[in-house]
Amino acid sequence: MVEVRARMIEFKSNSHTTPGYLTEPTDDGEHPGLVIIQEWWGLVPHIKDVAERLAREGFIVLAPDLYHGKASKEPDEARKLAMSLDRDRAVAEIDAAARFLTEMDRVRPRKVGTVGWCMGGGLALSTAASSKLVGATVSFYGRPLSEEDTARIASPVLGLYGEEDHGIPLSALRDFEAALQKARVVHEMHVYPGAGHAFFNDTRPEAYNPSAATDAWKRMISWFRANLV
Repeated sequence: MVEVRARMIEFKSNSHTTPGYLTEPTDDGEHPGLVIIQEWWGLVPHIKDVAERLAREGFIVLAPDLYHGKASKEPDEARKLAMSLDRDRAVAEIDAAARFLTEMDRVRPRKVGTVGWCMGGGLALSTAASSKLVGATVSFYGRPLSEEDTARIASPVLGLYGEEDHGIPLSALRDFEAALQKARVVHEMHVYPGAGHAFFNDTRPEAYNPSAATDAWKRMISWFRANLV
């Protein structure tokens, strides 16, 4: 098993700094970079654990703390944090995280992957539509973009959604896929039967779907290995 090291860092984003959780293999070799983007809970232990798992798969991973130290275990508080988030600033911070990775000597290629869950899935898509540093994107049950924003995506997109996700109806996914096709964006969309929202989060037993999560993990790893070249 690949050994990894992990630490909190701060990286520059315009006129301020943003904290983030950086994980990387302990060897001296070159690795692809990934920016992973939190759910509305914040930079919680689950996201840090996912970052470490991805590092063990051979990626150098940075999870920006978009709430700058705040987090919640309660849905009502998490909803307030998400609603108060300045999305333009968040996308700028994700782009800055990507830049931080591309400036690391060990990160190759010079474009990175972005992956997010729920709120983070939507932000991953928004960043793909605005950043020149994104080489591939994976969105776990992230809200689809408008047709106008979708047309600005210039990197391959993998969408992973639950059939029983009542917040993102299948009709919205069909419209999103049609917009991706119209914009000639390389993409794949997978909808898991019987899975609901947050099916990947193994700290939420009411939502976690082991079979969907296992398959989605394999698809994500394959997507980044195929497209970050």
